[in-house]
Amino acid sequence: MINRDLIEIFIELAREKNIERSELGTIIEQLFLFIIEKETGESDNCSVIVNLDKGEIEIYVEKTIVEEVDDDHFDITLERAVELEPDLAGELKLGDTFVEVIDPARFGRRLVANARQFLNKRTREVQQQYIYEDYVQRIGEVIIGTVHQVHRENTFVNIEQTELRMPRNEQIFSERFRRGDTIRALVKSVEVTPKGPDILISRSDDLFLYKLFEMEVPEIEDGIIEIKGIARKPGERSKIIVHSVDKRIDAVGACVGMRGSRIQSVVRELNNEKIDIVNYSEKSEVFVTRALSPAKPVDLYIDDERKYCVAIFDEGGLENAVGRSGVNINLASKLTGYTIDAYTKSEYDEVLINQKTTLESLDGITKTLSNKLAKVDIVSVADYLNVKKYVLTEELALNDKEITSISDTVNSFIEITHNKEEEVEEVVESTEEGVELDLTDAEQNIEAVKNDSEEVESTDEESAEEVELPDKEVVDSEEDSDSNMKEKEE
Repeated sequence: MINRDLIEIFIELAREKNIERSELGTIIEQLFLFIIEKETGESDNCSVIVNLDKGEIEIYVEKTIVEEVDDDHFDITLERAVELEPDLAGELKLGDTFVEVIDPARFGRRLVANARQFLNKRTREVQQQYIYEDYVQRIGEVIIGTVHQVHRENTFVNIEQTELRMPRNEQIFSERFRRGDTIRALVKSVEVTPKGPDILISRSDDLFLYKLFEMEVPEIEDGIIEIKGIARKPGERSKIIVHSVDKRIDAVGACVGMRGSRIQSVVRELNNEKIDIVNYSEKSEVFVTRALSPAKPVDLYIDDERKYCVAIFDEGGLENAVGRSGVNINLASKLTGYTIDAYTKSEYDEVLINQKTTLESLDGITKTLSNKLAKVDIVSVADYLNVKKYVLTEELALNDKEITSISDTVNSFIEITHNKEEEVEEVVESTEEGVELDLTDAEQNIEAVKNDSEEVESTDEESAEEVELPDKEVVDSEEDSDSNMKEKEE
């Protein structure tokens, strides 16, 4: 009867701890073995059989029949064995193995005291195993949880009774969480630790961005649109390559959605992170140009074998191409797999000059030094500008004086070349200004001539008016004289 009562107690405890019935039998067996081992120091010769349906618990101990007992946990006398099993009196002899049945009631209060402690421990272990097996299968999925604790290095998120950890480097740097906030994150990894499974979640992983688009764009989930690559600087900018299997469907338009509804949902989830969606192209020049958006290169020089690209931009376009702290060009490089160097036209002309100019041709670098440098493929000015110092000091064993001499010569060449270009630019500018000045002087002279001619014309008109006035007076005087003569004749 006591066995059934014990099992009922265990079943009730298991129900409270959400332990499955199949696991309960194993836990009870381990419990009795634990108590026996704690009491005798050994449980290898013991076995426990639990039948939950019948409410039975059976404990067996294997002992050896001996004349004198050294350890009653392992030994038993022949007389004692016959006493326990009278039916086997004629069959038992010294050296035989005897299986003794132990009544669980003999453990008494110790059983009750240890049972709850052991059961709690085993319950935690079983629950941790359940959690581990559950989340191992959910790696790569997006989960929704509630922020439980916010520490300096970690944010802890709860989903039901499970605690998940999001380290600082897996968060978007511009985000700040508070207790009780609901967040989405990607299950990145699950590891077993002495304290239980350590479930790592992330919001900065590239796969998180992929899953968000998969949730918002049904065509991606259906396999009509493929996301071929993602490059991301969490919280700042992301670039993704998309390709449509069906030519009738615009991959970029499907990801953006009607009036930007789909992409705006993703942007809001990522704390207003900028997202560039790039259509995939097998042509490297088209692909690199799209990856560098919103900047537009004037020219591209691509080496497909070395996966290297030089992009030329206008003076105002270089800043957009590089982006803040080099974000845009780094993401484009990661997305395409090409090493991309961006220059303006004038900067690239300087680079070409440095590549074409050999160190041997510079005054101040001896032939011995140039031959030494040539052994490690340092031939041109550009090669020297890109070399690491340890190559000069360790591989070539150059002293500080030699390194300083070469550096000064190279710097002088760069300064002279740059100054020449500036002087040419200044001459062109001054010539243009001179032309403008000459044109201005001519215009002023023309205006002066016009003014003089106008003054002459006005003077002539005034003099003509002055001349006409005396003529009238003369006529009047003649008329007067005629009238006088007629008066005299009369």
